[in-house]
Amino acid sequence: MSRLRSVEELGPRYKWVALSNTTLGMLIATINSSIVLIALPDVFKGIGINPLDPGNTSYLLWMIMGFLIVTAVLVVSFGRLGDMYGRARMYNLGFLIFTISSILLAVTWMSGDAAALWLIGWRVVQGIGGAFLMANSSAILTDAFPANQRGLALGINGVAAIAGSFLGLVVGGVLAPINWHWVFLVSVPFGVIGTIWAYLKLHDTAQRQRAKMDWAGNVTFAVGLIAVMVAITYGLQPYGGHSMGWTSPWVLGALIGGLLVLVLFGVIETRVANPLFNLSLFKIRVYSLGNVANLMASLGRGGLQFILIIWLQGIWLPQHGYSFAETPLWAGIYMLPMTVGFLISAPLSGILSDRRGAWFFTTGGMIVTALTFFALTVLPVNFSYPVFAALLLVNGIGMGMFTAPNRAEVMSSLPGNARGAGAGMTATFQNAAMVLSIGIFFSLIIAGLSTTLPATLTGGLEAHGVAAAQAEQIGALPAVGVLFAAFLGYNPIEHLLGGSLGQLSPDQASFLTGHSFFPSLVTQPFSAGLHVAFWFAIVASVIAAAASWFGRSREGRDNAVTAPVRDHPATPAAVPGSGS
Repeated sequence: MSRLRSVEELGPRYKWVALSNTTLGMLIATINSSIVLIALPDVFKGIGINPLDPGNTSYLLWMIMGFLIVTAVLVVSFGRLGDMYGRARMYNLGFLIFTISSILLAVTWMSGDAAALWLIGWRVVQGIGGAFLMANSSAILTDAFPANQRGLALGINGVAAIAGSFLGLVVGGVLAPINWHWVFLVSVPFGVIGTIWAYLKLHDTAQRQRAKMDWAGNVTFAVGLIAVMVAITYGLQPYGGHSMGWTSPWVLGALIGGLLVLVLFGVIETRVANPLFNLSLFKIRVYSLGNVANLMASLGRGGLQFILIIWLQGIWLPQHGYSFAETPLWAGIYMLPMTVGFLISAPLSGILSDRRGAWFFTTGGMIVTALTFFALTVLPVNFSYPVFAALLLVNGIGMGMFTAPNRAEVMSSLPGNARGAGAGMTATFQNAAMVLSIGIFFSLIIAGLSTTLPATLTGGLEAHGVAAAQAEQIGALPAVGVLFAAFLGYNPIEHLLGGSLGQLSPDQASFLTGHSFFPSLVTQPFSAGLHVAFWFAIVASVIAAAASWFGRSREGRDNAVTAPVRDHPATPAAVPGSGS
């Protein structure tokens, strides 16, 4: 076992080594959580699979959701392991797993179903590595930095965590058309460097908490959360004559059963000596309400990325002359103002919150975010881009104002012997909220499309030469197929008509598959679902603002906030801020 070393022994430079390495780790982990979104058309083309075929929809959903699900399920367990066996040790292991899986993803040589299963399997393993990184990076930084610099450190780390998910869109859009293998290969050199660097330079500085593993809690938590998230994933697929699968007995059974198992998990956690979820931490008001704020902010933010991509790819970009094949890359580029706003405000608010307190930035940031969501509800679907870009910029600023101070305040409120478990619990809420948010936003958009799209699509096709029977058949297809086609950069009408295009006159075929027909067709149906989705985000942001206000530290800047840590009675709680 490696010797425990104090922060003072490691010297003043150690905290910056810890910050730079954990920031690199978070950056490549979150880039990989979103990099496949834009790259999916090229990935599936490369392995010879049409993701829009009904039999392949599950491949599509698992490529999108698999990484997010596994990180949400495992991150709290890995944070607990960090407390028990060393945060740096668990973090280093995560970097190694992440790098090996990236290499195996990049060298995929198969095709068809075998390639799809290989990619999904190693994406899951990559998510395991990402969970180790996410669970322990915040705890490592909280240990390494004094209280008056934690906002800056956790702010920079938070910038990497969320900015990576935006940057992944652009990186995937640039690399995938060149060679889809590069989408996974790009992480390898950073992973190799980061892994070696972490093993050589990162050290455990906090006392390890030896305890028995809570196997009952681990198993029930994993089973319950996996069941709920898999149900959300498959609830987006059509079932029977319905546009979505929420009425499927399998989906309902997994959802209800998963929630019941999670209730059982909560009961178990109140009865075991060393719980996976240290529920006593929620007695710390700053921690509990800070997590509520983070959960609601993630719910409002998580699905936004997908909705804006679909808005750009399916409607706005084709209306402005971009071919459907070009829209994935340009959607990522046109969303850059949000990333810029976040990159500007997150570290700045982290620095200022160290001096002035967090509540102004967390509450104010969520209010600013809610106002931008409201402005998006009144923006025409065919908007002026400078106005849209300005709203994205301000939205990114609002989210950046919230993220760094919230993270610093939550982590600083924890006793030193529970920072790994506490960080894992916080990351679980955030990652689970991202998956739930995607499910909610997609469901709202699909519900909005399903009410008016069939009649609109049928009438539009008949008016331009498509036989009535075929137009009605296409109009009756699930709206999710149209949504995924636009999301993946396919021409939706060309996909729906298939070989029937040859039966139309060249002029009609050209018009139906051109830049204007599909966007004008879906503008009104899409707008209805879009407004409901944005109002959901507004409500979530307002709740986050309220939780931040009521959860603010009464003593100013996180002065010695502690709570009894029931599962470690033999070790006195370290005072946050002591750089333990």
